[in-house]
Amino acid sequence: MLTLTDTAAVVVKELVSRRHGPEASGLRIDTNDDAGREFAVAIVPTPDERDAVIEQDGARVYLGERAAVTLDDKTLDAAVSNDGRVSFDLLPQQA
Repeated sequence: MLTLTDTAAVVVKELVSRRHGPEASGLRIDTNDDAGREFAVAIVPTPDERDAVIEQDGARVYLGERAAVTLDDKTLDAAVSNDGRVSFDLLPQQA
């Protein structure tokens, strides 16, 4: 199952909290293509019925069905640039 780095957990919590949505709000990741190589990321108030739910260090990430399969062995990392832009990276999970 997808894991988050400490940095990614902090960034996800911050992004979600800025939206002032319901307590169940989280970052949803799903695939945009059948091959599972392009991802859509959005802050949503609740997961979809079939989403995998990942909660780590207070951060909530919801994965669409295809994204859950594609990202099963990955770790989500995040970085914030000096101008405040957020970027996410997918890394192999460490054993």
